[in-house]
Amino acid sequence: MQSKPAALRGYAGVSDTKIQTLAEVELAEISRLDTASEEFNRVLGGGLVPGSVVLVGGDPGIGKSTLLLQVMTSLSQNYTTLYITGEESLQQVALRAKRLEVPSDTLKIVAETQIEKITQFILEHKPAIVVIDSIQTIYTAELQAAPGNVSQVRESTAALVRLAKQQGIAIFLVGHVTKEGALAGPRVLEHMVDTVLYFEGDSNNRFRVVRATKNRFGAVNELGVFAMTDRGLKEVSNPSAIFLGHYQTNIPGSSILVSWEGSRPLLIEVQALVDESHLSNPRRVAVGLDYNRLAMLLAILHRHGGVATYNQDVFVNVVGGVKIAETSADLPCLLAVISSLRNKPLPEKLIAFGEVGLAGEIRPVQSGQDRLKDAVKHGFERALIPKANAPKNKIPGLEIIAIDNLQQALQFLRE
Repeated sequence: MQSKPAALRGYAGVSDTKIQTLAEVELAEISRLDTASEEFNRVLGGGLVPGSVVLVGGDPGIGKSTLLLQVMTSLSQNYTTLYITGEESLQQVALRAKRLEVPSDTLKIVAETQIEKITQFILEHKPAIVVIDSIQTIYTAELQAAPGNVSQVRESTAALVRLAKQQGIAIFLVGHVTKEGALAGPRVLEHMVDTVLYFEGDSNNRFRVVRATKNRFGAVNELGVFAMTDRGLKEVSNPSAIFLGHYQTNIPGSSILVSWEGSRPLLIEVQALVDESHLSNPRRVAVGLDYNRLAMLLAILHRHGGVATYNQDVFVNVVGGVKIAETSADLPCLLAVISSLRNKPLPEKLIAFGEVGLAGEIRPVQSGQDRLKDAVKHGFERALIPKANAPKNKIPGLEIIAIDNLQQALQFLRE
């Protein structure tokens, strides 16, 4: 009898899993569960995938439990569901459901924090969808560490992921965040799950943005926009109209960006305030944009545009609490800064997008035509864009100003 290889000695057996080529793998269409919320379905990639594990993070009071309770009560009308609460009592969850006026006669709920008992509940009742609120309260009796400890979070999540894959159960995990905004616990937590959703926005602002930062079944950076009301979170089907609801064209320091979020364009107002500084080190404040990128753009504006801000305080804000990560905000940001510095409003009904390079060149961005078409739908008539994004055919009702560099953008503003 041939002995086992040295690397396999000490193991009881060797896996009999069959090795096959990629072409031999059978492909099956991914079935999805409708959450009854178009915005939430969009963020998930088209609906909830059975057997997937979704991690939902956000600041305290932002609306994580409220949104999941609304989704679960809707899903419970067609599927077997189980809501496991580790932070609140059953009475507290029931009171929230009553306040939200959601149907509560079909959603099963239990208060438990031990992973062994949670696993037993799931295997006995065989739900299709489970919510764990929150993963930081769950612990395993096999470890001595307190709930919320790195080892407890890691082991509890691993057990739930295995259960989801073996039983084909979709599981939502609610996760706490640190004061820096990152998910609390080990970084491996985000690697173990299939989808990571972050709540963005200020809890004092009525709008909530849910962003997918990781999704094995859909687009990354997809956005879902909701509005917080006295009856919970209501989806916003046309977020561009909401973000532009209070936009005024005759105010200096304001520009309109056409951003690309996930699979759709989004029109957002970017505001800038430039004021004389009395500090030896003038302030640079960016809300909704990367601070380091703002500093870089101001340096480019000085070097290639001849516009100095080294003695000015510069404040930039993205209206609505949205965080813009893509580079298409470069050009609108500089336009807003120049407008505020000169105390002169930008031309009316103007939109802009484009990446600004270190040499002052204006670089193209993805999905330029779709951005322009969406701008026309919202009544905009002029577009300042990179020359490489200029459409071959004219778009009715839209004047295209295509530019190659920052100097041409400044020349347009002087006209």
